[in-house]
Amino acid sequence: MSNNLLSGKKGVIFGALDEQSIAWKVAERCVEEGATITLTNAPVALRMGKIKDLGEKLGAEVIAADATSTEDLEKLFTQSQEVLGGKFDFVLHSIGMSLNVRKKREYTDIKYDWMLKTFDISAVSFHKMMQTLWKMDAMNDWGSILALTYIAAQRTFPDYSEMAESKALLESFARSFGYHFGVRNQVRVNTISQSPTMTTAGSGVKGFDEFFGYADKMSPLGNASAGACADYCLTLFSDLTRSVTMQNLYHDGGFSNMGMNPSVLNA
Repeated sequence: MSNNLLSGKKGVIFGALDEQSIAWKVAERCVEEGATITLTNAPVALRMGKIKDLGEKLGAEVIAADATSTEDLEKLFTQSQEVLGGKFDFVLHSIGMSLNVRKKREYTDIKYDWMLKTFDISAVSFHKMMQTLWKMDAMNDWGSILALTYIAAQRTFPDYSEMAESKALLESFARSFGYHFGVRNQVRVNTISQSPTMTTAGSGVKGFDEFFGYADKMSPLGNASAGACADYCLTLFSDLTRSVTMQNLYHDGGFSNMGMNPSVLNA
């Protein structure tokens, strides 16, 4: 059901790959609520994923861009403004990848060149995205910039490897750049710390299925779904949250505040 929450707004969605992606769900809901968007992902993701199908379904232009390249980001935002007819009201960063995790390297035996690549893709790309938006003055006043994160930024999840440090850096960028964007033109910058979610990226983490079940039992409301996360993103893109900025917002069914749930002991 649509409430036209984003009627007339324009945005860019990074990171949709397939129907399991949170970014995919966000894109669908944004259009349902009246927004016009462009979609972007790395060229290899465009070849491997189904983002072009999503673009056709939503009537959204799909623009290839490597988020670690400022040149690509400049082209993306220039072309997106041409397509959408002006500056952006919202931008979603939903990007994360670890070669060490993919290659099953233990945290105590990490390859550091892979670690630096992880940081660049998963966190520094967020700063590059915001800095490019800043220099191009591409955000409308009272706009909203959002990135997806995970509680491993604050707590230890051994098999999440250096993605944990990536998420901590991502959250720090949101606070630091959130100050500058807020002072200049009231643009807010936040991160959403989502429950473990059955996405292509999430399922690549060792022991994910077991931890997904554990988190679901620990959380009073259970794990938050990708669709529910998309709904939460919409509220942060809307005019209803104009005073919310520089925050890391937990969307995890209460997991982040739990110590122990008896249902886990009784399982």
